[in-house]
Amino acid sequence: MHPANAEDLGRRSGESLERVLDGRTWDDFCESLKSARAALFRESSPANAFDRAEGYRYLSRLLRVALERFVEHADPGHPRFYQMARADAKLGADNPDCRYQNCALDGSREYRIRGRRGTSTYLGIGAYYGHYGERGPSGCSGFLDSADLVLDADGSFEIVLSAKPQAGNWIPMEPRTSSLVVREFFLDRATEIPAELEIECLGVNAPPAPLDPAALDRALATTAAFVKGSADLFTSWAEGFAKHPNELHAPPDSLRAPAHKAANQVFYHGYWKLAPDEALLITARPPVCRYWNFQLNNYWLESLDYRYHPITVNKHSVRLEPDGSFLIVVSARDPGIGNWIDTAGHTHGTMGLRWNMAIDPPQPVCRVARYADLRVNHPA
Repeated sequence: MHPANAEDLGRRSGESLERVLDGRTWDDFCESLKSARAALFRESSPANAFDRAEGYRYLSRLLRVALERFVEHADPGHPRFYQMARADAKLGADNPDCRYQNCALDGSREYRIRGRRGTSTYLGIGAYYGHYGERGPSGCSGFLDSADLVLDADGSFEIVLSAKPQAGNWIPMEPRTSSLVVREFFLDRATEIPAELEIECLGVNAPPAPLDPAALDRALATTAAFVKGSADLFTSWAEGFAKHPNELHAPPDSLRAPAHKAANQVFYHGYWKLAPDEALLITARPPVCRYWNFQLNNYWLESLDYRYHPITVNKHSVRLEPDGSFLIVVSARDPGIGNWIDTAGHTHGTMGLRWNMAIDPPQPVCRVARYADLRVNHPA
């Protein structure tokens, strides 16, 4: 380490210790969290009690996963997997068919992942830098798709993560690399077997050091910044989508890259808004692809509760029309035709359709219809 950098780090650590001792660590953390509510009170944000309450719950969920990332599982020398998106914690149009796994990395170190592939339709593992609360760049330093993963006869594999190129399965890192994101898509969770994964930091044999007070000061500040940054980022997305209601469009990579987008994937986003007697009809002919799904989200880009409502359909579960196309019907009641997507008590929100490794992905066609006309115009 350069002497000037060491001196600056020592100065900042000294300031952090003072903050821990005099209480500013906690006070500033709480004050910073208060400012995250600004996303809920934008002029374009929904102002009714239901959406705002979902917004408050959203902030609480962001706080929960941010503490897991930056406090509980933040040691890159002793990485362990955790989940930032799951059934009870959602962000950024999380995929109901996906098992997300995350862990901390340090781009100056080397890591080894050992695993067994399982039978899921897609497994993507990426090394990333930056996060939603940072002002600097955010993106991917290296990615490995299951289509390119070299497996042993029993489905087991090893992957090395490092800045230096390696033979075999390798994910490139760079000095700013800070996290690992694993995405595993299932067409049918009831029958598919998840991958088994474990990770180690090479050359680290000692147990973790005791808690560093200065590091905790920084971690709480980063946690609060992540909550605000995430809320601001995805609320901005919803604002943009809402300018073209009841349509699906593929935003540019420049919009999605800061959200650590998955490779080999085209994602159509949109905003839906329906009166009680209306339904949104979405049609397309699925392309040749490894995986696809459509899902319904709330305004804050959280997938609706897929544990209790049919809010998603995928390549396996879809019911196709005689001509090979699909009809998705977004409505408050089941019309008995096509593929019903339940609004689950919502009158508006966001939505998404992703094609994974698709050949000539089509543009979905959307239109709003009166619910009473559905059976007349689309007999079963």
